[in-house]
Amino acid sequence: MIDEIQVRDLALIKEATLAPSPRLTVLTGETGAGKTALISACKLLIGARADSALVREGAASAEVSGRLFTARTADGTPSADEGGEELVVTRKVGADGRSRASLNGAMASASELARIVGPAIELCGQHEFQTLLKPAEHGRILDTWADEVAPAAHGYREAFDAWTAAEKALEAVRDQASASHGQLDEARFALQQIEAVNPQPGEYDEVRDYLARAEHAETLARNSHGAAEALSGEGGALDALNSAIALLDEAARADGDLAPYAASLRETCFVVEDVARDMAGYCDDIDFDGTSLAQAQERMGALQGLARSFGPTMDEVFARWEEASALVSLVDDGAARIAEAERLRDEAEAALQKAAEAYNAAREAAAPRFAEAVSAVMGRLDMGTASLLCTVEALDRPQWSRSGAAAVTFEFRPGKSMQPRPLARIASGGEISRVMLAVKVVLGTKDGTETLIFDEVDAGVGGSTANALAAVLAELAASHQVIVITHLAQVAVVADTHYTVAKTADDAPETRLAEVTGEERVREIARLLSGSATETSLAHAREMLGAGA
Repeated sequence: MIDEIQVRDLALIKEATLAPSPRLTVLTGETGAGKTALISACKLLIGARADSALVREGAASAEVSGRLFTARTADGTPSADEGGEELVVTRKVGADGRSRASLNGAMASASELARIVGPAIELCGQHEFQTLLKPAEHGRILDTWADEVAPAAHGYREAFDAWTAAEKALEAVRDQASASHGQLDEARFALQQIEAVNPQPGEYDEVRDYLARAEHAETLARNSHGAAEALSGEGGALDALNSAIALLDEAARADGDLAPYAASLRETCFVVEDVARDMAGYCDDIDFDGTSLAQAQERMGALQGLARSFGPTMDEVFARWEEASALVSLVDDGAARIAEAERLRDEAEAALQKAAEAYNAAREAAAPRFAEAVSAVMGRLDMGTASLLCTVEALDRPQWSRSGAAAVTFEFRPGKSMQPRPLARIASGGEISRVMLAVKVVLGTKDGTETLIFDEVDAGVGGSTANALAAVLAELAASHQVIVITHLAQVAVVADTHYTVAKTADDAPETRLAEVTGEERVREIARLLSGSATETSLAHAREMLGAGA
């Protein structure tokens, strides 16, 4: 929902600010005053292509800034406190045609604006970005309106995703099963080489540690035995410690301060005794015979050979072993694996066919009711016997997509006895706008678009139809923010906010935008009624405004 738009140096606008109502806002003014420049400003905010022709003559650049909210409060006021988000958008267009954009203070591209801001604003005019003129959107509109279609649509999309996954799995199995002869020969060679050695997890480290000890067995035995003797042998460290302890114990009887030293040496004796005992045991355990050493050296050579060929680490050797084994197994068991993948794909296809039938049936049941509801609103808008047709046509299997298994099409029938045609090919600008208005009224709160901007919706409308149009727009404003460019007093009087657009008569004309209230608004309504503010038109304007209030 638009909270405020600021425009500078765009077309004939030097500077203008629009703060539309959360409900219905109208813009009125003489033909050629520059009302469509505001449409151009909105287009820039939602990522439309920038054109240097939009820059006001003599200005270096045009700039449009907008603040939008994606939620309303209970009374309809735009807010970011109701679980929504505030978006601040700025778009600058240079006289050289270069465009720059920012979103919430960060640089953004036009495509980002279209993706993030675009869904919040829809322009409803003959040449604007209308979803109604995009056949791909018709199915989404029907599904949005018909609550009963939702379960079938969800089931179809789940089935389509499952079929897609099964199809991809089958392709992967087929690709792997058809590995080239070179790949298969390489995998078989690797498997043969690795399985011949048959390495075990952690074995490399174990053999490396064993060899480090076995190859230095003599040194280890000599040194561990010598350490044990130096600590606990005759005349060793323990004898010296015990002598020192005896001397300190005797001296402590004369000076008690020496007793702690004797105690410390006793603790040291315990440590020395433990080390001496461990060294003696270590020496006794050293028993590396030549045969075991040779076997370990041979095993280490084999493991290192694998590391050189498929490593350099043993983890990589094991990974290559697993990869080669899987490829050989896949090729050897390829027929069985393909058959299983085909079975799963066929099951997914059958489920998808069933889901598609249910989805198409739900859409076919909802389509005439939707068309009837829209046509009823069109009748209120003085469109005679014109009507909207909604057809659901099953697609051939190759044309199915996640969006559905049928083509949903909206067609416009100008009269009861006339042939229906696609909307874009037969409806006039005013008709398209009124059909869009009718669709939006029927969708109500189910429509995800926050702001609707109508241009040409009142083309060719007058008399009692103008009152009906005003009533329908007011009805739509209960569920959307609606901005209307209009020439009809009947529409203007039901608006919550009213702006006038005027062009100065200077040598350098300028379009000015101003909100009108009170007597200014009365005079503008009078101008819409009769082209000037006469006593009669002013009285009529006050009467209409009073009735509208």
